[in-house]
Amino acid sequence: MSTNLEVGIVGLPNVGKSTLFNAITKAGAEAANYPFCTIEPNVGVVDVPDNRLAVLAEMFGSKRILPAAMRFVDIAGLVEGASKGEGLGNKFLSHIRQVDAIAQVIRCFDDPNITHVAGSIDPIRDIEIINTELCLADLESVEKRKQRIEKIAKSGDKDARAELPLLERIIEGLGEAKPVRAQGLEEEELEMIKE
Repeated sequence: MSTNLEVGIVGLPNVGKSTLFNAITKAGAEAANYPFCTIEPNVGVVDVPDNRLAVLAEMFGSKRILPAAMRFVDIAGLVEGASKGEGLGNKFLSHIRQVDAIAQVIRCFDDPNITHVAGSIDPIRDIEIINTELCLADLESVEKRKQRIEKIAKSGDKDARAELPLLERIIEGLGEAKPVRAQGLEEEELEMIKE
């Protein structure tokens, strides 16, 4: 099976990440009413239905139909301060760096029987916590890259010298809690930082 896209399901603890993961993947991962029920990521692969595949297989005489697939990763709950090691901090951040896309799960329901790590329901606050922690994680990664690129640039490498101002601009934006996706980078700049 070919996996085309990996999606990390993220959110604060006890917001329904594992429940959503189970609904999508039918995996049966544990979903319980206590923070950090998930420590190691749960992974499930789901085929993407496409009725055109059967038509194409018949048209070209294919013996095997291989649909596109999406891989979902149920990642442990993120808490405020994760970038500084709070909660499962560094473990969470190492798992989130591996995915292609992020699906945020935000709790918008009140149920006194389900614990909220902050003690109250406030979706805006929760989104801001998640976005801030993700920006801080990106900031750490980009700063490390900048250090590596600076060393390469000193040797006279043109590509490294061209990348440095871009990294400095990204660092400035992340320092203002502006995600890379919202910094208006050109396609060629995005390609440069993907390497």
